[in-house]
Parts: sequence; structure tokens; C-alpha cells
Amino acid sequence: MVSPERDGTPVLITEAAPSYEEQHAARKRKYAIMMGARIPCLILAMVFYQTWWLALALIVLSVPLPWMAVLIANDRPPRKAEKASRFTKEHRAIEARPHHVIEG
Repeated sequence: MVSPERDGTPVLITEAAPSYEEQHAARKRKYAIMMGARIPCLILAMVFYQTWWLALALIVLSVPLPWMAVLIANDRPPRKAEKASRFTKEHRAIEARPHHVIEG
């Protein structure tokens, strides 16, 4: 029977992080996206070589991308701060009733 305080959501029984394979796949995906963004920056810098300030800005943008990609790919994902549905035990109070005391 579901208590009136609970809404029927499942109770979290573990705080396990995603598997290593899932984390590794996500990090590889982020690395590939960031390194893939570098190629268009360099190509656009070549296309806009006559506008020197735009070409320079695109090259400057593409320089830190490999460094950032490596840092992000090697970092673990942050823990999620989610409110979990946890089991809470109802505390029952001991009944306060008069009792007989025998003095000896």
C-alpha cells in the first residue's frame, strides 16, 4: 500500500554513475565535435584571407580548441544534482499513557 505522502514514484536504490563505457563514448563524442569545429575555422580563415582581422580571429579561435578538447575529454562528468525519491521511514512515537510504578 502506498502511503499518502508518497506519490508512487520509484525509490532510488543506488547512486551509481553511468558506466565507464557510456562515459567514454560521451567524452569521445565531445572531443570529436570540438576537433571537428577546428577544421571549418581554418578553412574559413583561408577563405577570408583578404579580410585580415576576420582571418586572424578565426585562427586565434582555432588555436585553443585542441587543448580545450583534450581537457574536456579527459575530465569526468559532474555528478548530477537531482532530487532523488528516497525511502523515508515513518517514525512512530511511543504511546504516552499512565502506567503503574511499583516502589520497593
